[in-house]
Amino acid sequence: MKLLDRAFDLELRPAAGAQLPPEALRGVEQFLYHEVALLDDRELDAWLELWAEDGRYWIPRFAGQADPFGQISLCWEDHMLRHTRVRRLANPRNWSQQPPARCSHLVGNVSVRGLDAEGCLIVRSSLLYTEWRLEQRQFAATVHHKLQAQADGSWRMRLKRVDLVNCDAILGNLELFL
Repeated sequence: MKLLDRAFDLELRPAAGAQLPPEALRGVEQFLYHEVALLDDRELDAWLELWAEDGRYWIPRFAGQADPFGQISLCWEDHMLRHTRVRRLANPRNWSQQPPARCSHLVGNVSVRGLDAEGCLIVRSSLLYTEWRLEQRQFAATVHHKLQAQADGSWRMRLKRVDLVNCDAILGNLELFL
């Protein structure tokens, strides 16, 4: 099972440096802004297209958690689980989305850390997330993306790790994607 593949590279320390010219850095920032705009607008099928086929979405349960295998995570999703969640969110009979939740992502402090061992660009950013469904809640997080460059100059997400500031709090369901 791919989800339990312990060989998947979760390392956030760069294996090599990456010097991006200003226009390339701006392109990375625009990719991150585009990603969260798709989430805010619930264009989830378009959001799914931003992922590499073997990409992983991870929200660790503990600060400094090294991997999703030795401890429980709030979220550890591969291609199949992301698609399953999107289908569930879109289902009109999904009682947990009556009324549908609305959200807003604010991304800032974007910085390129370097390249991982497979050549993916490691990008760090800060996230403020607000969600409303019958009540409002907010989260703050540090987010790390590993981005794969595509032949056409676009990016695909290989890893999105969302480290919530309050990861060890008692949290309600995280239905939408952070």
